Amino acid sequence: MAASRRRKSKSVRGRSRQGTIRRLGPAEIRLLFERLSAANPTPETELVYRSPYQLLVSVILSAQATDKSVNLATGPLFEVAGTPQAMVALGEPGLAGYIRTIGLWRMKARNVMEATRQILARHGGEVPRGRVELEALPGVGRKTANVVLNTAFGEPTIAVDTHIFRVANRTGLAPGRNVRAVEDRLIEVAPGEFRSDAHHWLILHGRYVCKARKPLCPMCPIRDICLYPDKTPAGAPAISSSG
Repeated sequence: MAASRRRKSKSVRGRSRQGTIRRLGPAEIRLLFERLSAANPTPETELVYRSPYQLLVSVILSAQATDKSVNLATGPLFEVAGTPQAMVALGEPGLAGYIRTIGLWRMKARNVMEATRQILARHGGEVPRGRVELEALPGVGRKTANVVLNTAFGEPTIAVDTHIFRVANRTGLAPGRNVRAVEDRLIEVAPGEFRSDAHHWLILHGRYVCKARKPLCPMCPIRDICLYPDKTPAGAPAISSSG
């Protein structure tokens, strides 16, 4: 009986009693961010924009779409409708013509136009800098608001998408059962000097290294810190995935 208990204990070592990956400690978390920072000292969003308004439109369009597909659409779009005034003048049918290659384009066109009208009517044509005001705009949820607050206005927010959710749980950085739990935990554990860039480091790490189907563990700068028990061994064939 005792031997059986010892074997069972060994099999779940490194995990909590709930079966989730155990959490990294403060020293490990600091080292994780130090390494991500060293690898990419000035991380940036891959969305192409020239103003907070253009960023907001791009993030609304990016739901369930890749940044690359959004950039392909917004490049020509922002040449003719890069301001709220020009977007309203373009109109919803005109906007739709530019974004038909993006998933859910009909709903997104409606949301962008209505959000733009509210920005003009309620905020003097400027993207609001407050969370409550941002989340009151059509098509803007907590994740979109976090991206805008962080990327456009420098607020230390962390928008948890599928990539960040995966990285936070897989590594043991900030395990959580849902995106809000992961967000709250990341804000709690990320050292202050790394918090403003944490969103970009983690999303890029999840997109290009800690991929969903086949993580590139041999090339990962935090491999020795990460608590993921099923790391890809060196020499394993990579599987291409947009992840």
